[in-house]
Amino acid sequence: MTPLTLHERIQNSQRTALTVGIIALAACIAGAARMPAQFYQSYLMAFIFWIGLSLGCLAVLMTHHLCGGRWGFPIRRLLEAGSQTIPLMLVLFVPILFGMRVLYVWARPEAVSLDPLLRHKQIYLNQPFFIIRTVLYFACWLWLVWMLDRAAMKQDRAPGPPAAKRLAAIGAGGLVLYTLTMTFAVVDWAMSLEPHWYSTIYGVLFLAGQALTGFAFVIVVLALLMNKPPLSEATEPLNLHDLGNFLLTFVIFWAYIAFAQFLIIWSGNLAEEIPWYVKRFAGSWKWYALGLVVLHFFVPFFLLLMRELKRRRDPLAWIAVLVFIMCIADVIWEVSPAFNPEGFSLHWMDILALVGIGALWLAMFLRRLKSRSLLPLHDARL
Repeated sequence: MTPLTLHERIQNSQRTALTVGIIALAACIAGAARMPAQFYQSYLMAFIFWIGLSLGCLAVLMTHHLCGGRWGFPIRRLLEAGSQTIPLMLVLFVPILFGMRVLYVWARPEAVSLDPLLRHKQIYLNQPFFIIRTVLYFACWLWLVWMLDRAAMKQDRAPGPPAAKRLAAIGAGGLVLYTLTMTFAVVDWAMSLEPHWYSTIYGVLFLAGQALTGFAFVIVVLALLMNKPPLSEATEPLNLHDLGNFLLTFVIFWAYIAFAQFLIIWSGNLAEEIPWYVKRFAGSWKWYALGLVVLHFFVPFFLLLMRELKRRRDPLAWIAVLVFIMCIADVIWEVSPAFNPEGFSLHWMDILALVGIGALWLAMFLRRLKSRSLLPLHDARL
């Protein structure tokens, strides 16, 4: 039997992912008929994670175009394919619009009428303005993806310094636009689940998590593909070492931001700020938080300090898998206590929503990945 080519393997994986995604989401939709509140809660949590991976890939891609460096060359097509899943995420956002009254207390007029603070915030937290802002966020992200893709295609056709400068210019402005839009988006989609609470560093925490998720994902995919041409010809231990250093950097940055938010709010001890943490340290959530501290920071931190582990494919890939799983766990800790303050609870819809949206995301990623060469055809910086 003739061995399958890399393109054929990607195509088979795409079909499998698409099938799994459809089945998982169909099961969630069937469950929604009996438990609509649980469906919307599970779906929102899964959506926030997977849109974070799309945007994390976009942010890392723009960083590479702006700063250059050999580290980004073997993962550039992976980042491009990851960022090009944003149109799919726009479609997958639609169910959240139907569940706004279930998810957000500020979307219920009867609750707003009884709460002076919600009435005060109603000028910003209202359904029409929420939808307008969401459309604006996706319009900005889709525009960035389109600009980057168009410039990359021009570089493939006509190599030279102008193409690299164009990509760098898009990356510079795009990072600013991404930071602003994602900060507002995470306030709308996640922070407003508990509208009495606020944190000025909350958006930065999600930005760090998205970059960390993006690096972890592309490291795992690169590890799966780097033994096959053309990536085998362009990837060496130094590339893995650089990517491991980036992973270590964002593990530290995420931990720093998370601890800074906790320290400032807990030391201030203000009645309008601490309830968010009180929920997340209640019951079994406190052990969940301890697990995050150990597995999301200490374990990968000490492992990534070891130079030899960062230069070898398999150890680095397994560390990246751990980081990726803990990024999912972190999103659960950020979102789920708003609905389950009494303690950690993992419903079967939580798992199926993560698998369903994730499988569709992966199918779209693989579709975009196989549509172009796995390495940029021309890059004047190399």
